Amino acid sequence: MRKIRKITGVMLAVLLTAGLTACQSGKKEEAANAPSASGGASATGNGSESNLGYTFGLNQTFHSDKPVKYSMMYSDHENYPYKKDWRLWSAITEKSNVSFDLTVVARTEYENQKSLLVNSGDAPFIIPKTYDESAYVSGGQIVPISDWVQYMPNYMQQVKDWGLEDDLKVKLQANGKYYVLPGLWESAGGGYSYIIRKDIFEKAGVNVADEANWTYEDFYEALKKVKAYTGAKYVWSDEFQGKSTLNIAAVEYGVTGGWGLANGMRFNYDTMQFEFADTTDDFKAYVTYLHKLVKEGLLDPESFTQNDAAATAKFFKGDTFVINGNYQLLADYKTKMQDKNAELYMIVQPGGPKGMLQIETSRLENGIMISQNALDKLGKDEFIKMLRFVDWLWYSDEGHTLTLWGVEGETYTKDADGNIKLNPDIGYNGLNAATAKKQLNVDFGFGGGVFAYGGSTKLKLSKMTEGEKDYVNRTLTLRKPRKLNPPILATPDESEQLNLISKPLMDYVDTMTLKFITGQADIAKEWDNYVATCKANGSDRYTQMANEIFAKTKSTLGY
Repeated sequence: MRKIRKITGVMLAVLLTAGLTACQSGKKEEAANAPSASGGASATGNGSESNLGYTFGLNQTFHSDKPVKYSMMYSDHENYPYKKDWRLWSAITEKSNVSFDLTVVARTEYENQKSLLVNSGDAPFIIPKTYDESAYVSGGQIVPISDWVQYMPNYMQQVKDWGLEDDLKVKLQANGKYYVLPGLWESAGGGYSYIIRKDIFEKAGVNVADEANWTYEDFYEALKKVKAYTGAKYVWSDEFQGKSTLNIAAVEYGVTGGWGLANGMRFNYDTMQFEFADTTDDFKAYVTYLHKLVKEGLLDPESFTQNDAAATAKFFKGDTFVINGNYQLLADYKTKMQDKNAELYMIVQPGGPKGMLQIETSRLENGIMISQNALDKLGKDEFIKMLRFVDWLWYSDEGHTLTLWGVEGETYTKDADGNIKLNPDIGYNGLNAATAKKQLNVDFGFGGGVFAYGGSTKLKLSKMTEGEKDYVNRTLTLRKPRKLNPPILATPDESEQLNLISKPLMDYVDTMTLKFITGQADIAKEWDNYVATCKANGSDRYTQMANEIFAKTKSTLGY
């Protein structure tokens, strides 16, 4: 095992065939079914030990006759650091006869090391935790996995059963193929929002039950009441350097920012045209609103520069009363604030100024790239075998349950209805907080981000406390997912031109966003110059190219 770590701590060429029919098994199948962009025989049938050397199939356990080891990158999270003796590893091997040659990389260095390994041609076979694969497409070091998904019966079945064909369009590249296997969810989740001190808000006269209809202006009024009641210097000091808040607020204003800054594009489904969102009046309203929070002492300007520990320390001490987060963080914060008798609550994301009550939620998670090294070194038959292992571990119900919950009878049991019940002495995601002596991810390796994502709605709900189920239900009931932009299917040459424009342009937008919000730049006086500079940096040219590319590729996308 290689370790790279610091001491500090995925043409909708999904290749769905005309019907997901059972295919023949055996070596005859492997010779007959070469991958092609036009599809091929589906692989939803079952393999046979006698003629393949392994078993596989839809809802069947993958098992290799002989022990096999696959190289894989592993993103090492500081909250549950890698352990060689985790039960996770032996449980996978017991089921499949597969083990891993891991390249362990600290989470904070994972993207950099991934880039180095892929670009050097030395990448492990399996590369999980990939959020954006676009930078690796033109280099030839990553397999166009859509050519091969026909050999992955569980993946194929989930795409069909859950109607994910349109979702997968966002992963297509200019050649009509995609290069990452995304995590697949049957239903969307709640994501990030604002964690508030409900006890303080209600004492300040805020009716939190009204959150269903809150816009950002309503949220502003609530923050003012909390400031008046507490006398706090700031009501809200954010973590993630404000990038999560910038992202989810941008969705409601119809612009881009923070984690979702991307290329500044939004797609107008009325005109069927791309627009550069971040010079519109909507963007001006977005930064004006956030600046108002800073100017009136509601939002700490340090939110955009401080580290996460500084933000949480203020919240834990009771100096602030709002912080951005997800429900897993909420569970952790509840534990850390037990001595303050604090009532923490995560509101649904407020709506935008035009009555938009939408959320940026996708049913695709970060995904798995497969390196060209795997195909080159394994050869076709053994490569397909590895894909079928990946298909079982990341896309079968059995694989999902194993990597999330562990081993039945050891870490969890099932009731008469098949519902999973975590052992009372094991904690996870806020479950068994009062009785747990060990943690499922820390002590056993299960429930970690490298494996445990994607799955059925039942599986998603199984890991939630009653509070989180309530939050997800509130979100799905009160908010609608925003329609995603279609992908810009640029050729390598076009991608290079777009990247040359986008990088400096969006760096400028990002810089000015923070200057506008914190007051370093006067919105009223400097807005026209900001728009002119964006145009000078290529915002109009980028938009023109995006629309030209969309016009010639929209039939591939089904528009």
